[in-house]
Amino acid sequence: MQLFIAVILGAVEGLTEFAPVSSTGHLILAADLLNFKGETAKTFEVIIQLGSIMAVVVLYWKRLWSLFGLYRNEPKTGPENLNLIHIIVAGIPAGILGFLLRDFIKNVLFSPQSVLIALVVGGILMIIAEKIAANRGGRGTKELSYAQAFVIGLFQCLSLWSGFSRSGSTIAGGIIAGVERKTAAEFSFILAVPMMIGASGLDFYKSLDFLSASDIPLFVVGFLTAFVVAMLAILFFMKLLRRYTLVPFAVYRFILAAVFALFIIF
Repeated sequence: MQLFIAVILGAVEGLTEFAPVSSTGHLILAADLLNFKGETAKTFEVIIQLGSIMAVVVLYWKRLWSLFGLYRNEPKTGPENLNLIHIIVAGIPAGILGFLLRDFIKNVLFSPQSVLIALVVGGILMIIAEKIAANRGGRGTKELSYAQAFVIGLFQCLSLWSGFSRSGSTIAGGIIAGVERKTAAEFSFILAVPMMIGASGLDFYKSLDFLSASDIPLFVVGFLTAFVVAMLAILFFMKLLRRYTLVPFAVYRFILAAVFALFIIF
């Protein structure tokens, strides 16, 4: 039964982590339905998040290596002028805020009611971003200035509110800052690597006392499932962004919020 739960939750994490629909909201719903709670469940969520982020590392390894000058030929993906300073500038706001407000975030912004509100507000932000893009004729730059990276970093702070969606906030922030949608999405994925490794690594360290050898099969299956599913989900999501805006994802968030509300009530 535990391995079945690992596959289900790993798949949920992989499917939703990089789509602008809130992986947290989906995991809370799925975990409650499966009655998977407690300290082991919290540690498991950290493990499968690391599985998802490893999918980005594998898919975008050339771009990541190029940030450190370890890959000579410029990868033909993501912002055309991306360098390590963009990542640092964009990561500073959420890094500082997340460190200072960590306990508040865990104790207040992870409640089901809070996630429900975040789903709706995040969806509204995505619609506003697309409205701004439409007023520009749908145009956006494929290069990224440091100022734009900082703006995206400010929007990433919203993702500290569980249910808001890190990819949703950063992609919407990029569009509002004048970045082309696909470029904003790929920068969002790359930016997620240090942010998620840092946050998940800290959570994992704090969870070491709750680990036991009997949990290893659960964690391994969850990690591998999230890794494989996230790779497929990222590739599929990037294809969708070539044809669609963020609006359908916003509508989906509203529907999920309605389901979430009914789930809380009943």
